[in-house]
Amino acid sequence: MAATTFWALALAFFVTVIVAPFFLPMLKQLKFGQSIREDGPKTHLKKGGTPTMGGIMILFALLVTTIVIQGFVLSFTTEVILLLFVTLGFGFVGFLDDFIKIKWKRNLGLTSKQKLIGQLIISLLFFFILHRTGFDTHVYVPGTSLGVDIGILYYILVIFMLVGSSNAVNLTDGLDGLLAGCGAIAFGAYALLAWHIGMIEVAVFSATIVGALLGFLVFNAHPAKVFMGDTGSLALGGAIAAIAIVTKMELILVIIGGIFVVETLSVIIQVISYKSSGKRIFKMSPLHHHFELSGWSEWRVVVTFWIAGLVCAVFGIYIEVWV
Repeated sequence: MAATTFWALALAFFVTVIVAPFFLPMLKQLKFGQSIREDGPKTHLKKGGTPTMGGIMILFALLVTTIVIQGFVLSFTTEVILLLFVTLGFGFVGFLDDFIKIKWKRNLGLTSKQKLIGQLIISLLFFFILHRTGFDTHVYVPGTSLGVDIGILYYILVIFMLVGSSNAVNLTDGLDGLLAGCGAIAFGAYALLAWHIGMIEVAVFSATIVGALLGFLVFNAHPAKVFMGDTGSLALGGAIAAIAIVTKMELILVIIGGIFVVETLSVIIQVISYKSSGKRIFKMSPLHHHFELSGWSEWRVVVTFWIAGLVCAVFGIYIEVWV
């Protein structure tokens, strides 16, 4: 089965790399270019027009690889179907957001309320299916068999995790290669943990996303030739939360996804500080922009965040496996 996991990762990688040379010219021809925030770092203005919606490549590689590996080698378990549903569902919400941005040539796509409604619909459907399968509503302490049955509150937690994680990951997508690298590390950690507890199909699904992200990184590393857009970031956020849920490792997501948590907290802290005192804690939020405006090169910020993400992932695995 270890070989199957490896081949899933490799197939997703090669599908992404093979599709990109055909997909990128199409995006350019359709003029699907990124609009850059006018209030963002001035160094980003030169990125205007770079093809976006590259998340379609990630989702395509995931879908093809899942059909091939899960369909012909393993099996389509309920967990895999749920994971695929959430990933593609959140990806569709992101696609609509990206399309509106591009069509009207503005940085804002769907309104916050419209995006939230879309995320809630996917989350509620996920919750409904989980509920019908009699899913365990215990929340377990990481690294132990100790758990507390929180009953119906568990499904509130599920919805909060899916929507919150989706938005947190979306906030992290702000520099070339930042989310692709941090995402590959986080999904890799869950692939190992799912393997450890015997959920092979979930491990293979997670590894497939790792492969797709690494393939995407070939074209997204600085200077990026394509951005994943909300199509990719919302899908990835929903996917990693769903994986945490089906593996019953909900709480450890806070550690493995530490970068996403910190990025989100930086935005929350900035907003609260500015509204309450008129002062900004950071030069700009999310946090990666603060370091940019502090004089760090984009590549230095990205690599530093990758390393921090790796430390978080290793720590999370350590807690679950060895503590």
